[in-house]
Amino acid sequence: MSIKQNLNNIKQSLPEHVTLVAVSKTKPVSDLMEAYDAGQRIFGENKIQEMTEKHQQMPKDIKWHMIGHVQRNKVKYMAEFVDLIHGVESFKLLKEINKQAKKHDRIIDCLLQIKIAEEDSKFGMSPSEASTILQSEDFSALKNVNIIGVMGMATFTDNQEQIKQEFDLLKSTFDHLKTIQPDLNAISMGMSGDYKLAIDSGSTMIRVGSSIFGVRN
Repeated sequence: MSIKQNLNNIKQSLPEHVTLVAVSKTKPVSDLMEAYDAGQRIFGENKIQEMTEKHQQMPKDIKWHMIGHVQRNKVKYMAEFVDLIHGVESFKLLKEINKQAKKHDRIIDCLLQIKIAEEDSKFGMSPSEASTILQSEDFSALKNVNIIGVMGMATFTDNQEQIKQEFDLLKSTFDHLKTIQPDLNAISMGMSGDYKLAIDSGSTMIRVGSSIFGVRN
């Protein structure tokens, strides 16, 4: 199956309200261009340096999503062009994004990363930390970031019941945060292996790599 066929198959199965982020990390620009030529405009990378290099080489109507763990000292490299940062896991990081966005006279959209997995290795904040941030005066002073929703990563497991519980936790966290900030609209959850379950659980944005580009080397 070609990248184009893979993309079309996935897109045909998606409800209209779900955004597809093509996870293109480690993939060459030629693969990304194949997806671009098939109509894909949103690409997700997990390393800022790699994303920056691809941004320089590729058409400028692409929306670049930073989906990986963000190191604060690297924010400056993507502040000029990044469209959405999925992995905002602390107020400190939010402050740095705000500072760098301001230098470029931009407002950068962000998702608060909520820790929903039982694994220790997954980054993120607790639901209560997220609601504390949204209600804080420090947060309301940040004029160059815009929180549009939440992101979460389920445990890497075959246990569908556990994954569903974790997705449900993210959805209920979103519902609660929306009572604080009514214009929230994005729930980024679900990857190649579990995006159908994620959509059933309320996801509005899925991050799919291997189902589009094939398994990573």
